[in-house]
Amino acid sequence: MTEKRWELVADKLVNYSVGVNPGERVMIAMYETDTYPLALATYSAVIQAGGFPQIQFMSEALKHRVLLYGNNEQISWIPEIEAYGMEWADCYIALRGAFNMSECWDISSDRIASYQRAMGKVSTLRWKNTRWVLCRVPNERFAQTAKVSYDKIMDMFFDACNVDWDKEHAKWDPICERLNSGKDFRIVGMGTDLRMSTEGHRWRPTEGKVNVPDGEIGSWPIWQTVNGYITFDFPATIGGKVIHNLRLEFKDGICIKVSADNDEDYVNKILDSDVGARRVGEWSFGTNFGIDVVTTDILIDEKFGGTMHIAMGRPYDYSYDSAIHWDIVKDLRKNAQVYMDDKLIFEDGKFLFN
Repeated sequence: MTEKRWELVADKLVNYSVGVNPGERVMIAMYETDTYPLALATYSAVIQAGGFPQIQFMSEALKHRVLLYGNNEQISWIPEIEAYGMEWADCYIALRGAFNMSECWDISSDRIASYQRAMGKVSTLRWKNTRWVLCRVPNERFAQTAKVSYDKIMDMFFDACNVDWDKEHAKWDPICERLNSGKDFRIVGMGTDLRMSTEGHRWRPTEGKVNVPDGEIGSWPIWQTVNGYITFDFPATIGGKVIHNLRLEFKDGICIKVSADNDEDYVNKILDSDVGARRVGEWSFGTNFGIDVVTTDILIDEKFGGTMHIAMGRPYDYSYDSAIHWDIVKDLRKNAQVYMDDKLIFEDGKFLFN
């Protein structure tokens, strides 16, 4: 039964998300050993689709060894074979297994930030050169972090993956059209009063093409219009760090102030990666109500129905460049409102459009 469920996810990744054609080259990035069942199913599906799969292995433990023993040149090195893989591949499928969030507990913020900047260069190549999809694959450690049973987290994962996207589009397309008729937005909630404009930028629903599980409707602001402050209720995660009660303040599109319960210095180093890193490159609502557990994993938490998230750094239209694209989630399910052109359109996790 479990093997069959892996095959169903693999089929969606290969034949729907990236749509592998005969003769195409496919890079499968297998993160952590626990993802092997899905990696095997995905490899098989690529072969059956007529593609040429190549598997690379990645692990947080390997990253920790580089950060622990490497010199500055090694840590900031952009892995050449991995970068070449983004040139070689027509399609890229990342199977990102859960890992110990405290693996790099003994590594300085400077070293982690330097490593993240290098990896961001590879990520940019992926965006530009391949059809890609990222899949977060739960395991026992993932369930422990989410504080639920393994059976619960796996059932949630498979249910959230196997969505009828035609039905989802029928539900969310009309909402996007209403959002496209607006210009100026304001988000209000606990520790939050943030304004921005998306004028000329279209809202669209995701459809399981770049993330699995999926479920969001998003756009990107005119970055210079972002003003105010936002406090994130969900833990913010990047580079193996978990930041609690992160608050960002903006003036004319630039994040000018950071506060958090921990690792403020690390956050600032990430946002100092380049000029674009302190700008907001995405704003989206989570729409997958099959996800009902906060996992402390952004690829799943950002899809949580009734939430929103912004991404610091690189926008999807490449209007400016950045080595980072850091999604951070805010809970809008209680004591929160969103206004469009001064009209209330969203409250306590739900759109108010008729």
